Amino acid sequence: MTAVHSSAARAAPSNAGDPAVHQASERLGLGVGLRASHLPYVVSAWPRVDWFEIISENFMDSGGYPRHALDQIAERYPLVMHGVSLSIGSTDPLDIGYLRRLRRLAAATGARWVSDHVCWTGVAGVNTHQLLPIPFTEQSLRHLARRIRTVQDVLERPLVLENPSTYAAFAHSTMTEWEFLARLCEESGCRLLLDVNNVFVSAANHGFDAEEYIRALPHDRIAQIHLAGHADRGTHLLDTHDRPVAEPVWQLYRLATALSGPVPTLLEWDDRLPPFPQLLAELHKANRYIGKPPPHPGERDLGMGETSPGVCEADPCVGEVDPCACGPDLCTGEPGLGVRDLAVAPIPFARKGPVRGD
Repeated sequence: MTAVHSSAARAAPSNAGDPAVHQASERLGLGVGLRASHLPYVVSAWPRVDWFEIISENFMDSGGYPRHALDQIAERYPLVMHGVSLSIGSTDPLDIGYLRRLRRLAAATGARWVSDHVCWTGVAGVNTHQLLPIPFTEQSLRHLARRIRTVQDVLERPLVLENPSTYAAFAHSTMTEWEFLARLCEESGCRLLLDVNNVFVSAANHGFDAEEYIRALPHDRIAQIHLAGHADRGTHLLDTHDRPVAEPVWQLYRLATALSGPVPTLLEWDDRLPPFPQLLAELHKANRYIGKPPPHPGERDLGMGETSPGVCEADPCVGEVDPCACGPDLCTGEPGLGVRDLAVAPIPFARKGPVRGD
């Protein structure tokens, strides 16, 4: 791996915060995470969906049927790339080879943008395949901003970063997560992928106010929104991506889009996948909430308990294909972000099977 060091005084690259990215995001609408088991259905039925998000690592080194199907899909639908191996918060050197492969895939598919997570996935060359939390400190902020500027230089486009769900926190953090994200956008030029379900999960696990989080974000920097399902494990909530979106998450989505406008919205569903038409039915629920203010006290909430019109229950998906090709680790070789002060909650980190978005 090749180490790259960026000066803290360097300005964000000229393409960071490019208005063209903002304009492209405004045009997208509602999308679905493209999963392997749905490829045969999509390339045969060409469903009415605005756009797709792909997991970068599942396609950047793949060939055969998955890549052939992706090339066909890219000709008909806008695509966005979402990664899980950037490890922007780690202290290992950035893997420039990985970044160049990301850039090639983005060019080949015409991806509107490339995203990953505000996290680290490993250290000392070991990839845990977990999206691990970072400390929210001034030092961490400078560290990530330097690395983001380098990544944007290599990718030649702004980077979009997602808030992950978290189950542990650093005891020595000096700011809230939402303050950290706002300052990260300002200092690096990156944009945000707001995962509303992750906000709800983390708020329940750590005891903060999910609405305060949403309200405090820089809404003009939000390029995309994720929606997903979660499980209640009694002692904590777990981001599972295996069920419909919970009603409190839809209410947070209503608030987020009322503040940020009609941001491109994507439904993530990775485990216990339903037939594709059922995914569309869940996705189309967003139309009841997007950009609408919360109901007044005593007013009926039309977003609750209704079914999506015009959704077919036929056409179950066939032909499960797993193109999982996990990417290598990436990070920077700068010290100071150890795990000595991690305050761990009694919540398991468990990840098995194909690469997923989170």
